[in-house]
Amino acid sequence: MKAVGIVVGGVPPLCSNGIRKRQFCVSASSSSGPKTVGVAAAPKSEYKPGVIDDLFLNLFRTKLVQEVGWESKKPGYDGLIEVANRLMMKGTTNSDTIEATVRILRSLFPPFLLELYKMLIAPIGGGKVAAIMVARVTALTCQWLMGPCKVNSVELPNGTSWNSGVHVERCKYLEESKCVGICLNTCKFPTQTFFKDHMGVPLLMKPNFADYSCQFKFGVLPPLPEDDTVLKEPCLEACPNASLRRMASRNKGVTACPKT
Repeated sequence: MKAVGIVVGGVPPLCSNGIRKRQFCVSASSSSGPKTVGVAAAPKSEYKPGVIDDLFLNLFRTKLVQEVGWESKKPGYDGLIEVANRLMMKGTTNSDTIEATVRILRSLFPPFLLELYKMLIAPIGGGKVAAIMVARVTALTCQWLMGPCKVNSVELPNGTSWNSGVHVERCKYLEESKCVGICLNTCKFPTQTFFKDHMGVPLLMKPNFADYSCQFKFGVLPPLPEDDTVLKEPCLEACPNASLRRMASRNKGVTACPKT
C-alpha cells in the first residue's frame, strides 16, 4: 500500500559512525572514490490530491505516528516523510522496520476483511481475480502517496500475462524521501510481505532508482529479500546524507555504511 538516510529536525542521520547493527544504509565506493547514482532528468510528478486523498494521507500518517510514538511539526506530506524517517531510526534492524510497517498496513483494514479476502477471493482462478482487483484498487487509491500511476499488463513466470500490474510514473515517496533505504524498508519489502501474507496475493515491486518509476507486479512472487538485486543499489545522489558522508570520508576516513 514495502535503508536510509535523511536528516530530520535535529535528529542525527542514519548513515553515521554510530549506525545500528545490520541497519541498511546504501552508498557506493571504488578505488577512485565514492560514487552515487544520479537521477535522469524528468518532469516532476504532478498529482493534485482531493478530499478523499487527504483523508487517506491523514489516516496513514496517524497510524504511522502511533507506531513510531513521535509526530512531525510539518504539515501534510513533508511531515509524513519526516515520520517515515523516524520509523527507520526506531528499529535496531531492517527487519524491525519492515515488521513495524507491516503492522501499520494491517491497521488500515478491518481484520476480518483481510482474512475473508485471503480465504475467499485469493484462491479464485489461481489468484488471477485477486491480483487484478488489488491492482485496480491500488491505482485508484494510492496516487496521493506515489503520484500518477496506471494499471498495466505484467508477464507471469509461466509465460501468461495478467492486467495485474501498476506502473508508477515517478514515485513521490521516493522522490521526496531521496533515500533508497526508506523506499526498500518502509515500502517495497513490507508491502510485498503484507499482500502475500495477509491478503494471499504475491507481489513483486521493482523500483527504478534512475528515474524514480516503480512497477508493481501482483501475482508474481518476489525473490527472498537477501537475494533481491535491489539491495545492491548505491545511494541516490540527491540523498542529503550521501554528500555528508562523502565529505566525512575525505576528511575523517569514514567508511561506507554496511549492507544487510
